[in-house]
Amino acid sequence: MAKPTFFKSLLLWFFVSLCAIGALIALTIALVIPSLPSLESLTEYRPKLPLRVYSSDGFLMAEFGEERRAFIKIQHVSKKMKNAILAIEDRRFYQHKGVDAVGVGRAIVKNLAGASHEGASTITMQVARNFFLSSDKTLRRKISEVFLSYKIEKNLNKDQILELYINQIYLGQRAYGFGAAALVYYGKPLEKLTLAECALLAGLPKAPSNYNPFTNPKRAIQRQREVLKNMLRYEFIDQKAFEEAMSQTLHFKESRQSRDLMADHASEMVRQTLYDQYQEDIYTSGIKVYTTIKKANQEAANEAVLRGILDYDRRHEYRGPEKNIDLEGKKFEDQKTKIVDILDGLEEYNGFIPAVVIKADAKYVQAFTKKGDLVDIKGDNLALIQKTLSDKDPKNRKVKPGAVIRVIQKNKQWEVVQLPKVEASLVSMDPQTGAITALVGGFDFNRNKYNHVTQAKRQPGSTFKPFIYSAALEKGITPATIVNDAPLHFSAAETGSGMDWDPQNYDGDFDGHIRLRNGLAKSKNLVAIRVLKAIGPAYAQDYATRFGFDPANHPAYLSMALGVGSATLMEMVTAYGVFANGGYLKKPYLIEKMVDSQGKVIDQTNAMFQNEETPRIIDPRNAFIMTTLLQDVVNKGTAQKAKALGRSDIAGKTGTTNNQVDAWFAGFTPSQVAIAWIGFDQPKTLGKDETGSQAALPIWIRYMQTALKDSPVQNYNMPDGVIIQKVKPDTGTPANENEEGVNEYFYSEFPPHNEIQLLN
Repeated sequence: MAKPTFFKSLLLWFFVSLCAIGALIALTIALVIPSLPSLESLTEYRPKLPLRVYSSDGFLMAEFGEERRAFIKIQHVSKKMKNAILAIEDRRFYQHKGVDAVGVGRAIVKNLAGASHEGASTITMQVARNFFLSSDKTLRRKISEVFLSYKIEKNLNKDQILELYINQIYLGQRAYGFGAAALVYYGKPLEKLTLAECALLAGLPKAPSNYNPFTNPKRAIQRQREVLKNMLRYEFIDQKAFEEAMSQTLHFKESRQSRDLMADHASEMVRQTLYDQYQEDIYTSGIKVYTTIKKANQEAANEAVLRGILDYDRRHEYRGPEKNIDLEGKKFEDQKTKIVDILDGLEEYNGFIPAVVIKADAKYVQAFTKKGDLVDIKGDNLALIQKTLSDKDPKNRKVKPGAVIRVIQKNKQWEVVQLPKVEASLVSMDPQTGAITALVGGFDFNRNKYNHVTQAKRQPGSTFKPFIYSAALEKGITPATIVNDAPLHFSAAETGSGMDWDPQNYDGDFDGHIRLRNGLAKSKNLVAIRVLKAIGPAYAQDYATRFGFDPANHPAYLSMALGVGSATLMEMVTAYGVFANGGYLKKPYLIEKMVDSQGKVIDQTNAMFQNEETPRIIDPRNAFIMTTLLQDVVNKGTAQKAKALGRSDIAGKTGTTNNQVDAWFAGFTPSQVAIAWIGFDQPKTLGKDETGSQAALPIWIRYMQTALKDSPVQNYNMPDGVIIQKVKPDTGTPANENEEGVNEYFYSEFPPHNEIQLLN
């Protein structure tokens, strides 16, 4: 009798257990169903999209946000991408109602048989989990997931659910959604991916960190092949497509951020502006900011600044390798692992790639780069290191096998460079509107975030002289006024600095009595000082405020004529714009419009509208005459290199501070004003002969070659109240018809004097 009793007890225990489990499940369901969340976050899906910054012509410059996203509508997702996802994640997606009973059964059988550890989560269940649930492996969470999946399927169609999945799923590298992942891993939009590339992305959701192609390329490829095999097995692709995809070599984008245009300092200015207004919300807002930057201009500015820095370094000594690896008597292949490890520890800046020299002689260098390329360098591309390569004493050769150098690639050729210590920057603006068309704040934003256009207050040197001369025109001094270019001495009491002052011209020469026009063209310091002395430093200081200069940065001393105050490039581009546009102070602006994630314009900058009504701050006659003076700086003065552009409408001024600490060129046409600068962050001499003409003007010219390419030559219209009078070159007095003379411009109320107007 004992056995039947035991059997009855076992059945009773089993029955009670089933009842308990059933009651527990029923209780859980009773608690779960009423607490299921609303589907508003799905039906009114608003992804956390980053702030994106674009050029005026629609090229991506930067994005800011904790999550990288690129929302893409389901109709724009390629068939091969959809099929790759379905093949590996949920091949019966379009057949089941949220939970795949067939898939669950199959997974149970395989798991019990030990064949594999197969999951049974559908795409709908993953959407439910990603939007509403935690990843805790609890009964309540699993039941919630099931019922929520049914609820989702009841309220959304299959394409809507798949669209949510494609845009919400996390795929590593802060990328949410396949659109963002395509940009992060391949640097191109989703619609341009091949089948092989799609398959790799489709394999990421299972474990983004394990299958990350940047950190685990072998695992990533293994997973990709698993996806492709599934696609073939379940007839999403044919054998030919499978074989082609399996044989394709994948190339991954290594840059930190996908973008179309490098304009980091300008993008950061936008971010700061919006952060001040919206705080942290900007990083998930999906706002698109369209700037005034033009792609062609910005790329030209990037190249011009980079080449200006490279040219400067070529004119000076090579400082030597960054490191040295002992390769003497050792084979490269035996040391490759060590070399790769060392190069991995060095950052690449602005295309300056770390490399290790493998072979070197007087005419040839072979180097292994951080990117894994073995490159050959010769000819002019060795100019920076040619001197040390040619040294007859091997001990003095800084570049030899094992030396860690920098190389850049240009037009399929490699060039030896070095990380610069010097900085350079450029900003350009449309003088008619105030729109900034290009801005380079320094050599590389990731190396030095300091914006030399907006933050660096540097001595403007002779680029400040035109504002002194402009003030002088209002005092009756004319371009024909004779100024004595001769030595001057000022006592400590006169200078206000406590020291005597004997100013000099840069070239050390004195030309005696010359016309003011020639004095500016040749950038004669003694002429500028005499002009300032004649009109009074206090008057000139006050007058300069019209152009936007802070009087506190330009003390009212005679040394102001030499530009010993301080100004930013942004202040200088604003001020020179006044001459270019006929007398208006246009406020530079960078943001053109802001668009929300739905494409609605939410803000349009007021600057462009305000600038349309900007009053003139100087007489149009003054702007015109000053422009003619600055054209002569180009035609026969210190900026004659600019004539290489072959235009008659270029005007500008070179600037070199004492001991060549700062080198400038400020120049313009009616359609474009640009300022170029080069110098060290910690002020020190750039070196002998490193003047504005030598160091800064070539940067400006290289930029303008592109900026003015499609802009026709424009004449400056002479305003009413200006007269043209022939004057004698040596006296500035009126010349008779039969006398030698030059045409000069005057205010009608300040015609040329019959006697010599002399500033002595």
